[in-house]
Amino acid sequence: MTIKRREFLYFLGASAGTIALGEPNKKFSLPFTTPTLAQTSPKTNSLQIEGLSFQPVKVPMPLDIDGMAEAEQISAYSTYEVVDDLVLPEGFTYDVIAAWGDRVGDSRFGYNNDYLSFVETSPNEGFLTVNFEYISGKTWMQTYPMVIGKSLPFDEVKAAAKDTQGEIDAFALPENDSLKAKILEISKEGLIDQGIGIISIRRNADGKWERTFSKSDRRITGISGLEDGRYLKATGPAVAIFNKPNKKGYDDKLGDKIIGTFQNCAGGTTPWGTVLSAEENFQDQVPEPVMADGSSLDPSEAPFLITDEDLDGRANVLGLAGNKYGWMVEIDPANPDDYGTKHTWLGRFRHEAVAFRAVPGKPLAVYSGCDRRGGHLYKFISTETVSDIKDKANSRLLEEGMLYGAKFNADGTGRWIPLNPNTPIDPVLPSQVAGEDGKGMVPLPNPNRLTGGIIKATSESEIAIFKERFKTLGDLYEGDPTEKQGAILIDAHYAANAAGITCTARPEDTEVAQDGTLFIAFTSGSPGSDGGPDKEIFKGPQGETPYEFGWVMRLQEDDSNPDSMTFRWELFATGGEPAEGGLGFSNPDNLEIDPDGNLWMVTDMSTSSQNKAVASRVVNGNPVSQTDLVGLFGNNSAWFIPTSGANAGTAYPFAISPMDTEICGLRFTEDRQTLFLAIQHPGEAGGMRQDLKTEIRQFDMRTTTGREFIQQRKIPIGSNWPDKAANHPPRPAVVAVRRLNEQSITG
Repeated sequence: MTIKRREFLYFLGASAGTIALGEPNKKFSLPFTTPTLAQTSPKTNSLQIEGLSFQPVKVPMPLDIDGMAEAEQISAYSTYEVVDDLVLPEGFTYDVIAAWGDRVGDSRFGYNNDYLSFVETSPNEGFLTVNFEYISGKTWMQTYPMVIGKSLPFDEVKAAAKDTQGEIDAFALPENDSLKAKILEISKEGLIDQGIGIISIRRNADGKWERTFSKSDRRITGISGLEDGRYLKATGPAVAIFNKPNKKGYDDKLGDKIIGTFQNCAGGTTPWGTVLSAEENFQDQVPEPVMADGSSLDPSEAPFLITDEDLDGRANVLGLAGNKYGWMVEIDPANPDDYGTKHTWLGRFRHEAVAFRAVPGKPLAVYSGCDRRGGHLYKFISTETVSDIKDKANSRLLEEGMLYGAKFNADGTGRWIPLNPNTPIDPVLPSQVAGEDGKGMVPLPNPNRLTGGIIKATSESEIAIFKERFKTLGDLYEGDPTEKQGAILIDAHYAANAAGITCTARPEDTEVAQDGTLFIAFTSGSPGSDGGPDKEIFKGPQGETPYEFGWVMRLQEDDSNPDSMTFRWELFATGGEPAEGGLGFSNPDNLEIDPDGNLWMVTDMSTSSQNKAVASRVVNGNPVSQTDLVGLFGNNSAWFIPTSGANAGTAYPFAISPMDTEICGLRFTEDRQTLFLAIQHPGEAGGMRQDLKTEIRQFDMRTTTGREFIQQRKIPIGSNWPDKAANHPPRPAVVAVRRLNEQSITG
């Protein structure tokens, strides 16, 4: 019998994760092979399930799709081993394209890669645009010298900050202060590892993707413009605030020039081939609240922070103006001279994602969510209409229009409320939203407009006083009509609360299907210090509120018009344990719709929650909270959810991520033969895995019928991914997933 090379490697891959072949420094990687559901239950077979083209991987929790009796589930799931690798179905593999520290243009591949865009320029070739969201303080500091090859003065600065809980207002230090110089050095390196990257890639004859290092490869970092003149630009009404003299707040003296972009989380690719990158948790680096004229608070309001676990406030030492961050950044990957434009009509908030509805002859609709507890769903509608959806001139449509927020009604209807100076004040009530300790809270613009900033309203009487004093959004902000509009957009989240736009459950991603249906991933219904979701809208399968495990919502505009002012909505898929009515995943995040209209989804369980032991569901006579049950779900994972047919709304696990990570990106090539994924923050909790250390933890699991049993789970401590060698530093990286037989992933 003749065995082909690929078949031979696949045969070995069942027992070997990495095999050295050919050149001594080259490795061929296969995912760790864990049992698929088909191997533990013959009833779960892709050939027997309409629309399913792979054997689902086995997650730690029994699922309805297992087709097992109660006793079979207990037997199959009483032990489980977590692995520090990207686990894929049988017949799939992945190749690492780029990882933290690799060269990109005159800079390097950044940290914690998130959203991925692939713009094809020809068959098997194109531009991969990558977001770099944040740095994981503990692991970044631990591994920086090993990966980058130089040291930074972490210990000296930590020692200087030990008496102030790690905080230092470096902005206020004298320019010649030696401590300020050390903080500047650390901050610049951290900000370099955030932002956006563009790399050119192509598929070779073996089916693998490789970099081509074209002249368009480049980085837009958190300090672009600081020393190289590569400032970012801006459009829309907020530019009037940037250029305004005699600001009430802080002035960076740069006018409408912007230094860098950071906290770049999710994003979207326009139909005309540009990419929008979402600046999300910018409040970690700069102040978020603003003055009544839209100008920034002083940089001292967001001091530099360094501890053994955290490294934030890195914009403080640079004196960056907070109102220039929290926007959507557009970039043309094919233009090597494009370093980004922030379109302020899309609003300033903790942008997580963006989706487009471009219909010839209609205005452009752009959907985005604010990823915070109590954040809102937004829609921008352009003033002008779309002509040719492939024309790059469509970018001008983002420069004029109106931003709206979604008002959800409990009966499954809703409407869009404009964020303009004429919008009536009608704040969200604290009693409407879930709150910590059962007490709701709604952040609003500070009624003392001379001071600026925000208040946190916790009573109906505070709301009544607020409504009595301010009648429209225009009453809250200062300036001429353009300046007022700019200030509202800069303060979008708090203005939206004042206008009564629905507080939601962390809207992390938005995707528009070919028929115009909008899918939204609401990651978590738990409240927090930022607020909480509307209790009438975001309920668990049994009516629970708050509900931690999240939902995917399906929203349809009335008459299917992009510029419709009303819509209908339903919760399409719900996270949680199957015994409680959930689909077996927790905290849905990034979404992708394949050409068949089906949904692919990845989860975003917090790193600290992943595999956190649940020895018992009752502690001191009280049931543990839902947030303390998230560890039951193991590592983050990727899922396939059909949107039509007999299995519509059923979730099938496709991949499991390495230790302490999150799968991001989810981008198919046009031929469906490749799925690009970004593996973010490996080792974020456990750091670099030492000597392949593992430990056994106990989990009080439930069968799909609700019977409890104890699972012994073997868990790696820390990560060595993607090298998968003992004591190697973990590095965020982008991978290309493909079938070994080079066929379509989606079937």
